[in-house]
Amino acid sequence: MSSRGRRRIGGRLPLILLLPALLGLAFLLVPLIGLLAQAPWSTLPSRLFSADVGQALKLSLLCASAATLLCLFLGVPLAWLLARAELPGRGLIRALVTVPLVLPPVVGGVALLLVLGRRGLVGEHLDLWFGFSLPFTTAGVIVAEAFVAMPFLVISVEGALRAADPRYEEAAATLGAGRWLTFRRVTLPSIAPGIVAGAVLCWARALGEFGATITFAGNLPGRTTTMPLAVYLALETDPDVAVVLSVVLLAVSVVVLACLRERWISGLR
Repeated sequence: MSSRGRRRIGGRLPLILLLPALLGLAFLLVPLIGLLAQAPWSTLPSRLFSADVGQALKLSLLCASAATLLCLFLGVPLAWLLARAELPGRGLIRALVTVPLVLPPVVGGVALLLVLGRRGLVGEHLDLWFGFSLPFTTAGVIVAEAFVAMPFLVISVEGALRAADPRYEEAAATLGAGRWLTFRRVTLPSIAPGIVAGAVLCWARALGEFGATITFAGNLPGRTTTMPLAVYLALETDPDVAVVLSVVLLAVSVVVLACLRERWISGLR
C-alpha cells in the first residue's frame, strides 16, 4: 500500500472517538488555562520577588540542582550496570530501580524516615557515631528529591547506552585503552545527549517534589520549605502567592518540555 493510501486511512478518525478526545484535551488544558487566568499579573513581579517567595525559590533551585548532581553521581554508573553488565535477575533489579516512579511519594518519604531517621536502620548509627541527622534538614530535602527523581535519569541513560554502537568501545579496547579510559573517552561522549536529557528531567522532577519532602524533611521555612511546600502553605494564608508560585513551576515545566522536544516529543510522531 502506498504511503499516500496509508495516510488517507490513518486520517479517518472515527467520529465516536472525537468527542472523548476533545474532552480529554480540555481536561488537561483547562486547569492550566484557569491557573494563568487567575494569576495576579499586575502584582506578579512584586510578589515573585518578595522575601518569602525568593527564599523558597532559592532553596528549591539549590536542592533540585544538588539532587540532580547526586543522581548523576549514582545514577550513571547504575544505568551502565543495568545496560552492560551480566547481572542475574537484571529484570527484577530494573523494576526495583523504577519503583519510585509509581510509588506514592509520601510512601517514599516514610521509607526514608524508617531507614535514615534518628531511630532508623541507618540513621540511628549516623546520629550515634557522627552526630549527623538527615530528617528535617536541607540535606534531607536533597535526599528525598534524589530518591524520587533518580529513576528518570537511570531510564534515560540506560536507553542511550543500549542505543550506542558498541563497536567504538571495542575499537578502543583493541587499541589498548583500559575500561575506565574507554568509559570516559568513548562511552560518555556517545551518550551525552541521553545524560543531558535525563538530568533535565531529573531536575524538573526534583523541583516539583512534594510528598517525600514534607514527610522526610518537614516544612521548616528557610530550611526545608521548597516551592511546592510553599504553594501548599500559601493556599491557606495568601492564595495569590500560591498562584504565583504555581505559575513559576508551570513555566519551568513548559521550558523543560520545550528543551527536550526534539528528543521526546519528535520521537512520538
